[in-house]
Amino acid sequence: MKLWKKFVGTAAVSVLAVSLAACGEESSSGSSDSKTLVIGASNVPHAEILEHVQKEYEAKGYKLEIKKFQDYVLPNKALAEKEIDANYFQHVPYLEQQEKENKDYKFASAGGVHVEPLGVYSKKYKSLDELPKGATILTSSNVAERGRVLTFLQNEGLIKLKDGKTTDAQLKDIAENPKNIKFKTNIEASLLPQAYKNNEGDAVLINTNYAIDNGLNPLKDTIALEDESSPYVNIIVTRDGDEKDKRVTTLLDILHEKKNQDWITKEYKGAVVPVSK
Repeated sequence: MKLWKKFVGTAAVSVLAVSLAACGEESSSGSSDSKTLVIGASNVPHAEILEHVQKEYEAKGYKLEIKKFQDYVLPNKALAEKEIDANYFQHVPYLEQQEKENKDYKFASAGGVHVEPLGVYSKKYKSLDELPKGATILTSSNVAERGRVLTFLQNEGLIKLKDGKTTDAQLKDIAENPKNIKFKTNIEASLLPQAYKNNEGDAVLINTNYAIDNGLNPLKDTIALEDESSPYVNIIVTRDGDEKDKRVTTLLDILHEKKNQDWITKEYKGAVVPVSK
């Protein structure tokens, strides 16, 4: 399988105070400033990408306030509680999982910005083929990512899932495991880079944002990388009904400009892959 050489970094949250006054009505967050967008984002690359377009956005007559988050829980909680009006840290499968688990979450995707391919790191082996029987693979404790991990490993030929199982797959859905691979799934995602540096397990699957934050280069340090078919596009999320707010659509239009997409590719040396949808 051809490995994707364009890897994406980070998964944190951008918070934008979004007001619908720009559309002739007040923002659902109650903001009296119709030109201010408060967006939550992770440090790398989300907040950095937003900071790059901040001046261009403000030249359009708006103000962008960026609030940084370090985990995957608080950004949606803050959005639901109207502490922020948008966030930029998650992909669609995670968003759908969060809405299932939290009935008060009524969110919408305003559009995609980039993809963050998942990578496999190992200090002991140079490829997945080299993993011995009974090898232990460390993965995130994030259940919403489990299907992504298993689908990735299936595409790499390491395991086979039950028919019809993809992003919704869990460990119980592994139909074939010829190497009897063992999975350790009780590690917080942000701690996986340290587990790799400590030489824990035989291989570690790490999200790009955490890899980059810890000095790892997904293009050079991985032994396997998700390919371009990954459905895990990082999106800007608003509360339901706010996705067409002019301040949100203006930001997305700027992020989708070729010059800014080229900057993303160059800045992260192909490790963060921009999208225009």
